[in-house]
Amino acid sequence: MSTVKIGKKVPDFEAPATGGQTIKLSDLKGKKVVLYFYPRDNTPGCTTEGQDFRDNYNKFKRAKTVVLGVSRDSIKSHENFKAKHEFPFELISDKDETLCRLFDVIKEKTLYGKKHMGIERSTFLIDEKGVLRQEWRKVKVPGHVEEVLAAAKAL
Repeated sequence: MSTVKIGKKVPDFEAPATGGQTIKLSDLKGKKVVLYFYPRDNTPGCTTEGQDFRDNYNKFKRAKTVVLGVSRDSIKSHENFKAKHEFPFELISDKDETLCRLFDVIKEKTLYGKKHMGIERSTFLIDEKGVLRQEWRKVKVPGHVEEVLAAAKAL
């Protein structure tokens, strides 16, 4: 499977999400979609990023933009994470890394001197027609959500 490219249509995908849902990109046609990939539920950076999206959620809604978080954690872990922080958006469980590979976010990382493969914090903005319009890779959390919101409003 090839990976997504800016200016190209994102291949349709289907993935399990919180709330007992299956998210299908084709079902979101007519809305902008923010897909943000994060390493793990309940870690400091991921929690802050999720809270920033939560705190700006109504602004994204007004910009006709759906926000979806993606990590390799289980649905059960996602449900707990979502409830604990009152996220008003769904979290996608990508245990088999299908979406991670499509968006090319699995990278070699180093933690405490040990190398491992993990999700590189990344965000993608897809327009109403399913075309990838913008991507942010190696995301630093402070100020990131505001930047994504500005880009969504500009589309």
